[in-house]
Amino acid sequence: MNRYKIFYLFFCLTLFSCTNDTDEPFTILTTTGMLGDAVKNIVKEDARVISLMGPGIDPHTYQTTQKDVQQLKHAHIVFYNGLDLEGKMINLLKGMAQQRQVYAVGEALNQTQLLYDGAIGVDPHIWFDVSIWKEVVRFISQKLQAARPESAAYYQDNTIAYLRTLEALHQSVTRQIQSIPKQQRVLITAHDAFGYFGKAYDIEVVGLQGISTASECGLKDIKRIVSLIIKRNIKAIFFETSVSDKSMRAVLEGCAHYGHKVAIGGYLYSDALGAPNTVEGSYCGMIRTNTITIVNALKKDII
Repeated sequence: MNRYKIFYLFFCLTLFSCTNDTDEPFTILTTTGMLGDAVKNIVKEDARVISLMGPGIDPHTYQTTQKDVQQLKHAHIVFYNGLDLEGKMINLLKGMAQQRQVYAVGEALNQTQLLYDGAIGVDPHIWFDVSIWKEVVRFISQKLQAARPESAAYYQDNTIAYLRTLEALHQSVTRQIQSIPKQQRVLITAHDAFGYFGKAYDIEVVGLQGISTASECGLKDIKRIVSLIIKRNIKAIFFETSVSDKSMRAVLEGCAHYGHKVAIGGYLYSDALGAPNTVEGSYCGMIRTNTITIVNALKKDII
């Protein structure tokens, strides 16, 4: 039995034997900041909300810490993305779900709403289609109302208000992306996180790496992107805040080698929100900021 399996067994035995202290506030734990922000918009100040993965954290490669274990033990209800986003935590979370209120929000979606990669499987980046994210918010709200019936009416009212905000956001993003001329609507990023965004808002998306950052990016991938940029006269590419920019800088160097000047369009928030108390620190703010960054870089006239 390897070290990971021993840790997993110990974790499960410890976790499943625990009960929440009734004197503690109702505590909701989420893996990602996007989920944490959704929960906060539903419960407001009525519960304590903890998100394990903060700004700049890559959920694909996240390693569970001892502090995480303690927080998982004391949470009353847990929400995680699922669809293999939290790669190294999935087994732990699935094990917890057999004994506790632990929910994978991605698995509550209709299969027709999901995107698939033939080599890897389901694309887990569901938050980049705001209309799909509305379904996630509804699912979370239903589970929270069931878990805390004394606050159900309050949660329902907050959910309705937040869904209106999300619908307005969806319409705004649609209008802004459509303002980019069709031939210039090409979004090149560090990894293939924006597939749902591309499908929802009609913009072609090309990732240097695959769906997961756990996969390796090689020289062949860099050459493929460089060739695409030159062939289609693309003027801007984008870095990501939670992914190393090393490979994308190699793309810039490759383009320069062939005499093609390509700009850095900016940094996009992909797998994590921005810092707390900033515009990008909320889900709506992150989507708005990304959209503005994309439009400002791609709407420029092609020389």
